[in-house]
Amino acid sequence: MPTVVTNDVLFHTHDRRILQDVVTCIRHNTTIDEAGFVRERHADRYLKPQQEMTRLFSRYPEAVARTMDIVERCRFSLDDLAYQYPDEVSVPGQTPQQALETLTWEAASRTYPEGIPDEVRKSLHHELALIGRMEYAPYFLTVNSIVRYARSQDILCQGRGSAANSAVCYVLGITAIDPARNNLLFERFVSEERGEPPDIDVDFEHARREQVIQWVYEHYGRDRAALTAVVIRYRAKGALRDVGKVMGLPEDLIRTLSGQIHGWGRKLDDNALTDSCIDLSDRRIRLTLDLARCLIGVPRHLSQHPGGFVLTHDRLDELVPIEPASMEARQIIEWDKDDIDVLKFMKVDILALGMLTCMKKGLDLLAEHKGQHFTLQSIPAEDPRTYAMIRKADTMGALSP
Repeated sequence: MPTVVTNDVLFHTHDRRILQDVVTCIRHNTTIDEAGFVRERHADRYLKPQQEMTRLFSRYPEAVARTMDIVERCRFSLDDLAYQYPDEVSVPGQTPQQALETLTWEAASRTYPEGIPDEVRKSLHHELALIGRMEYAPYFLTVNSIVRYARSQDILCQGRGSAANSAVCYVLGITAIDPARNNLLFERFVSEERGEPPDIDVDFEHARREQVIQWVYEHYGRDRAALTAVVIRYRAKGALRDVGKVMGLPEDLIRTLSGQIHGWGRKLDDNALTDSCIDLSDRRIRLTLDLARCLIGVPRHLSQHPGGFVLTHDRLDELVPIEPASMEARQIIEWDKDDIDVLKFMKVDILALGMLTCMKKGLDLLAEHKGQHFTLQSIPAEDPRTYAMIRKADTMGALSP
């Protein structure tokens, strides 16, 4: 392997050396006065211009030239990421669209045993045609597969948001909003003009959601399924607190300064801090505020999305690194939700809702003590006694048809 010149860059300009020391202290939970050798020993790990690199390595011009060879060979583009959604077709020879249409019409016949209403039939034809043109059928098949598993395990689940506008989602049991009783606009959910991939958020009983998550990992494979990450970035209060600790400011002083910042502020305004009666001209306090401003908007740490799964047909780890999450038996990718949206990858949101657990217990109690068996779809839409309780604000424990 021939010699190559590199710079091992940690910060982009030389004046960011002090900020590098600050984030190092944050990582090691120490102050700048006690950091010692955990700080960088040299101040030259910034992005140097070509002339400076040539001067530094004047004895090795061939090594500098090889660096440019590597640069010229790096021709990566986001267009190179060939994303394919999982294949959910169970009948050989069927396309995903044909499989979805077959499932939809079979489910519609079961949902409306006395005949599919004309308006619903019209909506189903319209939605299936649009789904076919946008090639979103695999996504609907995947969500249906997850929901079908949950129902087979007697886990209560319900699609939320604009997915409730879909007659296809209703007959498949993904949502419980009957399109025959509501005039809903499907394009609010899937629009040919927007060209955005569909996003179906499905809530599951919070006590059993982890069972569904582990099924997804096992069903699709741990090299093809992972939760998206969430990049947590510094806001004004957090930046001020962390930098203040590094600079060795007393806790009460940090609390007083941060107390002048209201809400989710992204600015450190000196005018707002003057009311604290603190001498802002003090060198250490001045430096703390300046460094905190530099950290606002900078990524602080990587967390995991509450339930946003990215699923692929081929290996996911060929598109993005996969790493173990802090929670046992979970894994995440390094991209966050916004990255997924930009790349137009489809994700399935498997979320937890405590109220669904309460409702499941209520439905079980009705079945056990009154012999009344209901699902979210079959609960009567009109019940005068329940509405009377709501008018009196007497809704504690109200779950009765």
